[in-house]
Amino acid sequence: MLLVRREIGDVLRELRLKKGHTLRQVAGRASVALGYLSEIERGQKEASSEILYSVAEALDVPISQIMRDVSDRLAAIENVLIPDTVPADFIASFNSEVNSMRG
Repeated sequence: MLLVRREIGDVLRELRLKKGHTLRQVAGRASVALGYLSEIERGQKEASSEILYSVAEALDVPISQIMRDVSDRLAAIENVLIPDTVPADFIASFNSEVNSMRG
């Protein structure tokens, strides 16, 4: 069974480790109990939006990045292709305009 809380926990743990922070450091900065943050990272507890925001700030990462990473993981598990949100013709038009400004 797919558990969103497990994916959230995995993303938070990966970000924390990538930043080189201990669980204790992040819990202290986020004002979250160490044991509770550990349970969130292990997917055993649901994190409220307030807790997620505090942890995101403690990691110096936008909460939108956390949610995007979780979304990407869920899409991969569900084998869903998420299309690029920027249409290709817009990118081509933008690149053409930038190139004309340079030349």
